[in-house]
Amino acid sequence: MSRRTIIDGRYELDPNSRRRGGMGEVWFGHDKRLDRKIAIKFIRIDKLPDGKPDPELTQRFVRESRITARLEHPGVPAVYDCGTQGHDLYLVMQLIDGCSVSDLLAEVDEVPVAWAAAIAAQACSVLAAAHARSLVHRDLKPGNLMLCRDGTVKVLDFGIAAALSPTATRLTRTGVVVGTPEYMAPEQAMTGATSPQSDLYSLGVVLDEMLTRRNQFAGSTVAASWRNHMELVPRPLRMTRRDVPEGLERLVLWLLAKPPDKRPPSAEVVYERLLHFCRELPPFAGFVDTSDSHPLRMYAAVVGRITANGVRVPVPDGNEPVRSPVPEAVAVRHSDIALARKDADALKAESRFSQAAEVLAQLVEPATRTFGPTNADVVELRIELADVLFLGGDYRRAAVEFATLAADLAERDRPDNHLVLRFRLMEANCHAAAGETTLALDQLGRLLEDEKRFGVDEDRLLELRRQIGLLELGAGHLVQARKTLMDLLPDLERRYGPRHPGVIKVRGILDGLDGDR
Repeated sequence: MSRRTIIDGRYELDPNSRRRGGMGEVWFGHDKRLDRKIAIKFIRIDKLPDGKPDPELTQRFVRESRITARLEHPGVPAVYDCGTQGHDLYLVMQLIDGCSVSDLLAEVDEVPVAWAAAIAAQACSVLAAAHARSLVHRDLKPGNLMLCRDGTVKVLDFGIAAALSPTATRLTRTGVVVGTPEYMAPEQAMTGATSPQSDLYSLGVVLDEMLTRRNQFAGSTVAASWRNHMELVPRPLRMTRRDVPEGLERLVLWLLAKPPDKRPPSAEVVYERLLHFCRELPPFAGFVDTSDSHPLRMYAAVVGRITANGVRVPVPDGNEPVRSPVPEAVAVRHSDIALARKDADALKAESRFSQAAEVLAQLVEPATRTFGPTNADVVELRIELADVLFLGGDYRRAAVEFATLAADLAERDRPDNHLVLRFRLMEANCHAAAGETTLALDQLGRLLEDEKRFGVDEDRLLELRRQIGLLELGAGHLVQARKTLMDLLPDLERRYGPRHPGVIKVRGILDGLDGDR
């Protein structure tokens, strides 16, 4: 870019600040309108044959950037804006002054054990908030962890890594795998499947590297790194560094378990374990300023006095359907439902899914009271709410909406109604997207048996079997996944022919599994 490049009439870029990254490049600059420093990340995406960006990827980027912007946490840089510049996508973010963990490792001989644990614990705090909102980072690595002068840690690039659908594996079909091979969980390397446990695995690799100054899974090629994650037995920390507490060594090995269901159940659990190893933080000259009381540490010291024994305000667990309080006396007409759906459609067209959900949710309860849960207009309203929650990444609440829809319509129509089957599938997809793999597999298995019994067409049955196999693979159930896909392959070949792209993909996965045996 030339000198004094201005983006959208307000963001002035520093011509000497360009930094290249895995998925694009970062520039530092100044927001002329609000008079503050900013960082802008430009994202590479696929171009169509006419040289223009893929509109689907552009729309997804804007949508997921908005979802990520709602992740309010002191350990996440604020997202200020997103948009397009020519054929490029960009994200405007808070500029962070600090040192990345990758730079830290390059500059010090040894990271103190307590500080390694403290950095990882703060990252867990961010992951706990993100995972509660069904956001998975997908690319946790030393370059995405920033240690600031006040001792706080920022987790970078949530907005970029989240710019994918739950089942996508690439931001560009032509080359950029989402995730960094040296830090990628085995299931992510094999299928692109991610979950909260994938982030925890990556954190385990980072923590191990902070304490040993070496990534034991890094290979000479991308494929070699992936194979190491899938096959290499992790080396215990204390074989390399004797001052590491035995309990911390066990925690890292737990994080590095190959099957996702053998890893810690949540970021909160890892955080609690890490606190034991960073209760007293030593000076960290050159990286953390301990010369005086920093205002942020003063603030945090008070908040840190809050204990579980104190009075706490109940917080929803995220599994309840969205319901806005509406007075009992509100009368609803069919025209009100039509108007709400029209307003929601306008918001959806601008990818404002959170607001669209609020508009729909405000009417669902009074409309259900007035007309009943299976009234045709009410059902359409409820379907639209469930869909917009899913599009907005609110998977747990969407799962509840799809489940209640399936139950109500099965009673009104029949269990084999096509909408009932669709909602059951969507509920399972929601749980899979939220990282609840065991529950999703159980629901998909029961759905498959029912669809066979109902005589559903073969194409749908084959696709459901394929989805189950990939989900088993992503969950690390390699033996069962191989059996599922082996049984599926001849049926796919008979139905579509040996050169069909879906057949070739399944055959390639099986070849990879056979090569790992």
